[in-house]
Amino acid sequence: MIKVFPFFRYSVIAVSLAVALTGCQPDETETNNAAAAQQPRAVAVDVIEINQQPLKLTTTLPGRTSAFRIAEVRPQVQGIITKRLFVEGSLVKKDDVLYQIDPATYEVALESAQANLASARATLERAELQLKRYENLLKRKAVSQQDYVDVEATYKEALAAVMSAEAQVKSARINLDYTSIKAPISGRIGRSFVSEGALVTASQTDYLARIQQLDPLYLDLSQSGNALVKMRQNTREQDEKLADIALSLDDGTQIEQEATLQFADVTVDEGTGTVNLRAIVPNANRTLLPGMYIRAAVPTDFRDSAILVPQAAVTRDVTGHAHVLIVNADNKVEDRMIETSQVVNSQWLVESGLKAGEKVIVSGLQKVGAGSSVVANLTGSEE
Repeated sequence: MIKVFPFFRYSVIAVSLAVALTGCQPDETETNNAAAAQQPRAVAVDVIEINQQPLKLTTTLPGRTSAFRIAEVRPQVQGIITKRLFVEGSLVKKDDVLYQIDPATYEVALESAQANLASARATLERAELQLKRYENLLKRKAVSQQDYVDVEATYKEALAAVMSAEAQVKSARINLDYTSIKAPISGRIGRSFVSEGALVTASQTDYLARIQQLDPLYLDLSQSGNALVKMRQNTREQDEKLADIALSLDDGTQIEQEATLQFADVTVDEGTGTVNLRAIVPNANRTLLPGMYIRAAVPTDFRDSAILVPQAAVTRDVTGHAHVLIVNADNKVEDRMIETSQVVNSQWLVESGLKAGEKVIVSGLQKVGAGSSVVANLTGSEE
């Protein structure tokens, strides 16, 4: 029987435990790999770099077109229409003859006035000769002063009669000219409301036809009084707000012509709180017609260094404040609260909270949060 000493037995147990602990110790490389695996991976996101740019702000106002000038053709003398000398819907020029009234009675009246004028001139000539003769007789004391005064008065009456006869001739000639009803302006003439054989009078209220000048056209707009005041305060130069008004039809179709604001009314409508504006639209091709509904993008403000961010990059908290996620120099995400004012196309106009050169996340927002590490892919500056 072999006897084991206590000291030897304890030594064997200690050696066995040391060997067991050595076998359970992890490798240093494996430890580092495990630690790296536990670190969050950087997420790839798309960003834009904020730039400042000049920006013209506009407000869209509804309006209707109207003719630049309208002339209602009416007769100035009475008579029977014998001819209509235009085609309905055609273009006419100023002083073109549109209707012809029977001139016979007015030709007779002119001839009668001319005859009266000839008679008055003959009487004046006789009175003038008699006055000269009485002047010589008065110098020789052959006639009395009273006789001379009477002859002088007769001469003046004859002179007045001539002037009156000349006025009658002029009036008769004007009435004769009025038998040719002429276009007062150039433009497009509409339908005729009378035909040959119709009796017209100088005092009638109904017009014979109407002419409208369609190039240019007026565009009548309506804007709130407060917005008009703000527009005048924000616009740096008068020309910037008066010109370059983009137009579109009610269905959104863009109009090639641009309008120029002519004037704003000086009174605010008490019922609606609006001010009437009037713009002028070139219409050389006459594609626009009076009465059309038009939308006008009127310039209201101009910014030298505006900042815009895409709407997709902006989120809002429960209080309604706007936020964006930016990537800092350490490729870490920061939550930034910004102040926006209005939408310009598909972007928000930023009033404060961002500056040029900062990078805003526009894609992948749902995968990151404040403090996340990211790989920023620059997609380009905002438009």
